[in-house]
Amino acid sequence: MTRSNENGPQNLALQAMEIWSNQINMMREAATLHAARAQADYSAFFQSFSHDATRAGDGIAALASTDKLGKAFEEYVTDAMQRSILTMDALRQSGDIYLEHEAAGAPPVLIYDYEIIVDGAKLTPPSNYILLKIIPPAGVILHDWKRPYVIIDPRAGHGAGIGGFKPDSQVGVALSDGHPVYFVAFRPFPEPGQELASVTRSEAEFLREIRRRHPKSPKPVVVGNCQGGWGSAILAATNPDLTGPVVLNGAPMSYWSGRLGQDPMRYAGGMVGGVTPALLMSDLGGGLFDGANLVLNFESLNPGRTWFRKYYDLYSTVDQKGAIERFLDFEKWWGGFHLMTSAEIRWIVENLFVGNRLARNEARLETGRSIDPKQIRAPIIVFASHGDNITPPQQALNWIVDAYSDETEIRIRGQRILYMVHDEVGHLGIFVSSSVAKREHTQMASTLKTIEALPPGLYEMIIEDVKGTGKEKQFSVSFVARKMSDILALDDQRGEEAAFAAVSRLSENIAEVYDVTMGPLLRATVTQEMAEVSRTMHPLRLQRQLMASKNPLVAGVERQAEQARQTRAKASPDNPFLAWEALVAGMIEQSWNVVRDMRAFGTEMAFLSAFTSPLAVWYGRSHGRSRTRKDASELRALPEVLGALERMNSGGFAEGVVRMLVMLASSRSVVRRDRLERSSEVLTVREPFASLDAAERARLIHEQTLMVHFEPEEALTSLPALITGANQRSQALEIVDYILGDSNEMEPSTLELLTKMCNLLEVPTPKAKAIAKEAAQ
Repeated sequence: MTRSNENGPQNLALQAMEIWSNQINMMREAATLHAARAQADYSAFFQSFSHDATRAGDGIAALASTDKLGKAFEEYVTDAMQRSILTMDALRQSGDIYLEHEAAGAPPVLIYDYEIIVDGAKLTPPSNYILLKIIPPAGVILHDWKRPYVIIDPRAGHGAGIGGFKPDSQVGVALSDGHPVYFVAFRPFPEPGQELASVTRSEAEFLREIRRRHPKSPKPVVVGNCQGGWGSAILAATNPDLTGPVVLNGAPMSYWSGRLGQDPMRYAGGMVGGVTPALLMSDLGGGLFDGANLVLNFESLNPGRTWFRKYYDLYSTVDQKGAIERFLDFEKWWGGFHLMTSAEIRWIVENLFVGNRLARNEARLETGRSIDPKQIRAPIIVFASHGDNITPPQQALNWIVDAYSDETEIRIRGQRILYMVHDEVGHLGIFVSSSVAKREHTQMASTLKTIEALPPGLYEMIIEDVKGTGKEKQFSVSFVARKMSDILALDDQRGEEAAFAAVSRLSENIAEVYDVTMGPLLRATVTQEMAEVSRTMHPLRLQRQLMASKNPLVAGVERQAEQARQTRAKASPDNPFLAWEALVAGMIEQSWNVVRDMRAFGTEMAFLSAFTSPLAVWYGRSHGRSRTRKDASELRALPEVLGALERMNSGGFAEGVVRMLVMLASSRSVVRRDRLERSSEVLTVREPFASLDAAERARLIHEQTLMVHFEPEEALTSLPALITGANQRSQALEIVDYILGDSNEMEPSTLELLTKMCNLLEVPTPKAKAIAKEAAQ
């Protein structure tokens, strides 16, 4: 009997035809989605524009009939000229602030006072990272025994401080609850020879110092924003003994992921040749990569907003209280450009942006030191948003699917992963929005107090408004057990991700050629003076320098602005020319949006044409293999599982109560936070649990979870061997009753299981009888 040849001409032809078919289907689907979104957006815009234009036209017609049109136009012109002068003055102030900020070494833009605790430049190996301790404002009392917060801001072109440049911020939320807060910042220039490993080593030392300062508190919460998020994940994976819960806010961990017809930023690597442009810019920068290039990329994602609407909003609201201050505060951070070494940006692009190696356990922090997300032992909370076009939910969440076999493995390994997906907030809104700080970040902070009492598993955190307004507003928080399929439901079929493997291999090939040809030539030619001039002339720096007071053409703006304020003559709100101004502004922004959408469509079509073809898919096969994951039988054979099952009948009261709680939690799909808080109280305050340290409690919950998962019947029937004596059994049921709360709010499956436990333990308490009777009915 002959064996078919999988690589024979006939099979290869069939495979090629299947790939071609998939390519055509993906391109058709992407084009359809682009067209549908454009039709919906443009139709809505023109409908609104037509309505507003009719009203504005009616307003002018009404004035023309009363001979007041000329006066209204004169009023508008005066108002517009004064607003122009005031806007120019705001831009002048922004330019001056930029120069002052640069001269001061671009310190963090935090609104809080702070002190430097550890300077990474003095560590081995050195880095430009620094650990700051936030000094609380007057009236805020901190408690050293509370879990410290460590906030790691993104080094993605900007400086540090976005996590705490408002009172309603991540820093503000933690301080208001009495937690010591530390902030990981960085200086504009990296240390000579700095690598990503240098940064991670510095951050690990920061955590050790915090542990030395707070020996009686739990391990610190590590909050990572955007790039600081995957940096926090790397820190926790390579130093699992140092971190408490890890919060990843808008953090891209799976760079190939996204949805067809949107998320065009992920195609950039393939369209520019991978890592080579970053290497080229680094060599032209004298070995330093200018973060202003990353900021320019961010701005180009939404040019209508960043290149027009932002300034028009300032112009149109320049009289409103706080409008100029808000603009200047944000621009101070947005224009605080920071640099990386060539080694740093190369590692980031090759391992993350293009290579997507993190979730597949192929990233190496340094030789012999792999980065495996499954080594993170602390609970993980992931915050993503559908409105985020820089880190869409798929990039924030798909690493979970790629790293673990299924949700069962998460439980088996004793991990707790919670995720929350906002409906609409944008990328920066995750870090700077006051409404998000008051709702999502506040509720996450509250959850972090009790998260370690949650049974291991994968959960979605759901926050619902209940009642009240403002500071009195109350929320209902619950944790819904999820499966990997729930995460995948946020994505399409991920069919296009194979194309990125070809990009990864192409990037390596082009970079290798560059390394032996143009790279050495540029490094031998470019001087530090030439590099500094090129950075100074970067468009984003140049536009701020040209608007500063030192420019003679701008020197008179401040005086003119003062005169405008003294003689300010605002146009009437119902002036029809104001309405026409808003219409024109909307048309300009929409024109930019059209350019943006056409560029996104063209980029995606070009990418899919080039990299989803049969030749490209074949070319990228070696770089597209998914991580090897264990099947169910292999998971059961893990040493920690076998050891736990051997101890099924070992232990006593503490083991029995925890097993009961785990079984009852497994019987329902939703865990309310009030139950979680009561469970946390029992496991941390009451004996015999209070005598256990955090590691022992975690081990106890993990071990009992393994027993309940693999041998649920034996786990139940062996309870009498653990909890002996009438007093112990009554006490155990009292604890369970206290945590579960009102029996009327229990699910039928939970009531049924609780009845079985009562019967097994032979505890005929009145409440147990009532529960059993209710379950029977």
